[in-house]
Amino acid sequence: MVTQSLACNKTKEIPVWLISLTILFPTAFAMLATSETNVAIPHIAGYFGATLDEANWVITSYMVANAILLPLTGWFENYLGRVNFLKIFIAIFTLGSIICAFAPSLDMMVVGRVIQGIGGGPLMPISQAILIASFPFEQRGRAMALFALAVMVSSIMGPTVGGFIVDNSSWQWIYLMNIPVGIISCFLIQFFIPEKRDRVKPKKVDVVGFILLALWLFTMQVVLDKGEQYNWFDTTWVCWLTGISVFSFIFFVVWEIEYDDPMVNIRLLKDKNFAIGTYLGSFVNMIIYVTIVLLPKYLQSIMGYTAYLSGLSLAPRVISCLVMLCIIDKLVAKIDNRILIAIGFSLIGLSTFYYTNLTLMTSFGFIVLPNVILGVGVILTFIPISGLVLGTLPKSELSNGAGLHSLAKCVATVLSISLSSTMVARLSQVHQTYLVGNLASTNPIFFHRLSLMTHNFMAGLPQYTAMHKASALYYKQLIVQAKIFAYSDTFAIFALIAFCMIPLGFLLKVDFKKDK
Repeated sequence: MVTQSLACNKTKEIPVWLISLTILFPTAFAMLATSETNVAIPHIAGYFGATLDEANWVITSYMVANAILLPLTGWFENYLGRVNFLKIFIAIFTLGSIICAFAPSLDMMVVGRVIQGIGGGPLMPISQAILIASFPFEQRGRAMALFALAVMVSSIMGPTVGGFIVDNSSWQWIYLMNIPVGIISCFLIQFFIPEKRDRVKPKKVDVVGFILLALWLFTMQVVLDKGEQYNWFDTTWVCWLTGISVFSFIFFVVWEIEYDDPMVNIRLLKDKNFAIGTYLGSFVNMIIYVTIVLLPKYLQSIMGYTAYLSGLSLAPRVISCLVMLCIIDKLVAKIDNRILIAIGFSLIGLSTFYYTNLTLMTSFGFIVLPNVILGVGVILTFIPISGLVLGTLPKSELSNGAGLHSLAKCVATVLSISLSSTMVARLSQVHQTYLVGNLASTNPIFFHRLSLMTHNFMAGLPQYTAMHKASALYYKQLIVQAKIFAYSDTFAIFALIAFCMIPLGFLLKVDFKKDK
């Protein structure tokens, strides 16, 4: 009853739809910046004359800066005030976009992405906390549907938007379009976002906690980003950075638990709903981003799709997400949320397993069905989890909880992207080892086809050269087939993970209205 009355008082001052529009407008573009850069990496590398590994720091730097600021959302909100906090960080995000758009070198581009990540990191948890606090209890399904519209749909649309921009214009427009968004958002926030009434300004600055958090995330990201390139623990500096990352993480957790005024309130994990909801939400993010990263990569590297077409392949899940967002608030209100979560994970697992059927003959239409199913499953899990994970926390801890929840999902996303790429690379080598036995001269089928191919090449080449050219062609096909099997195995593993999450949803507490 207290929550409902506070929400009603706020909506009397400012309409709740106006609050939602104001906070979700910049949040959507911040999430768009997370995924739309992925398809532009080859273009950015070519523009600066860099390798793809060097250009990948454009993605890595953003995610590290983003992750560091996520759990500090509540601390900054209490220290600066909600309105000042939002205006400052949106201004930082806009500044980073300007630097990225006009960067004269790759190093300056990375600096711009770090600044952009610092500004965009807190926008997702603060928008979730504001929506939870602004809507009455019985309308939280609608609030989380709006949140998903800004966060999930914009993330999924990122590769499509980015691919369209780089194929039809220059990659700089990915960042230029954020500039007017940032300026307009600062004006809207000044007038339409209510200040946090129960704010308690922190008395101390947790410098040690911040340094440990930054050190943990930075070293972890470097290891995950460069580990596969340097064969992981066969390289000494990778072992050292891994040890530093593990030590920093353990020290960070202990410090934040024991410190009187921590930046990150890890004690919130004692709340059963928050802990389980954060765990489930992290795995939802993990599977979503695995498909966002691997599917376009498969279509571009194996099928020869353009950046725009590979991004467009994800568009069907946006349509199903939008359809589900129109009805999810009614489903959340009438059906046990744990059942919705179980159905959602089942659909996510089914759609991810469907990708194991990808071949060289796969048509664009074949990809539509699993994307539609995945979009439905994402909303059925994301909305109930987003409402339940913060539902049992005190109102004063909503921002802290949202920040810690977002950090867990961000770390899970980073791990899944690195893990999936490593799995594809290693499983490809395994399948290549098995398949190469079929290219032996003792295999009569291969020997016959090799002879035919050699005979065709002999029309314009000497016999020796024609034979080597035919062998190279078949070996190239073997590598392609090995990669297809590797992608199939990776999708199957993450589908199994989704199915394993189904029972955990029933551990969540859904009837906590009286507690609030």
